[in-house]
Amino acid sequence: MDILAMGTQLLKDNLGVDVDPNTLSSALSSLMGDGQGNVDLAGLAAKMGQSGELGALVNSWLGDGANASISADSLKSLLGESGVTNFANAIGTDPNTAAQGLADAVPQMMDKASSGGSLLDSVGGLSGLMGAAKSLLS
Repeated sequence: MDILAMGTQLLKDNLGVDVDPNTLSSALSSLMGDGQGNVDLAGLAAKMGQSGELGALVNSWLGDGANASISADSLKSLLGESGVTNFANAIGTDPNTAAQGLADAVPQMMDKASSGGSLLDSVGGLSGLMGAAKSLLS
């Protein structure tokens, strides 16, 4: 499963802007990955695990039940205001529209990536996710 391609399609559907898919993929990779075509959802999940509120959200995304929603403001805080602004500028929209599109797409990306446990397995299960989050606090 190509998470970047899926995220690009979700964002293209959600944002309502006419943007080249390659530009959107590049901007998404720069915002949530290494800028080289990779998206680091495991790192994002670990970062979310640091917060009680966001930790509960990521647990819903990684589990088999319904995905809890995240606000655009929480997502901007998580990804960084300047990162979301740079993402918005790269795709030709405003930061609030970009943040809302991301807030709609990221839970779905995380949910699909964790289907069958692959994302959780990559961080050592739920306990590994929490351990990674605790190590970031040290």
